[in-house]
Amino acid sequence: MLGVAKAYTTRVGAGPLPTELDGDMGNRLRDGGNEYGSVTGRPRRCGWYDAVVVRYGVRINGIDALALTKLDVLDGLDRIDICTAYTCGSRTLTEFPSDVSQLAKCEPVYESMPGWKTPTRGVRRFADLPEAARRYISRLEEVSDVRMAIVSTGSERDDTILRGDVLQACRMGELQKT
Repeated sequence: MLGVAKAYTTRVGAGPLPTELDGDMGNRLRDGGNEYGSVTGRPRRCGWYDAVVVRYGVRINGIDALALTKLDVLDGLDRIDICTAYTCGSRTLTEFPSDVSQLAKCEPVYESMPGWKTPTRGVRRFADLPEAARRYISRLEEVSDVRMAIVSTGSERDDTILRGDVLQACRMGELQKT
């Protein structure tokens, strides 16, 4: 089964969002990704990629691989953070909490990666992505326990990288977790 995740995290409405970014960076992701409700125009809340949430979604939905969208929104950043765990009081959590009140008390544990200056918008071959973007995707696979079979690099239908080896393994049921 193929799932979908953005290269960063968004949320609509109230509730905990441990990786939420306020200020300039949150606005940059929101504007770059056009993260506004299609009907209401209401701005979505944006944050760094949350591997804890993705791992949970992968596990409970039986996902074999992901389509990673909006990679191009991260173009030009000097540094990109990835949430790999949460701290809640004195505990470090690597699994998504089942209690929303506990989630509200969680703080993200970040790993920073270098960004890339070369645009990814419209790139259609994985090998043509900037090295730092390829490393970012590889790290997302590692911390999310799932491979990225498709990578979206823009809003046009053709702005898509199909990773044939991953897609084929997914179809054959032979995909091994990272």
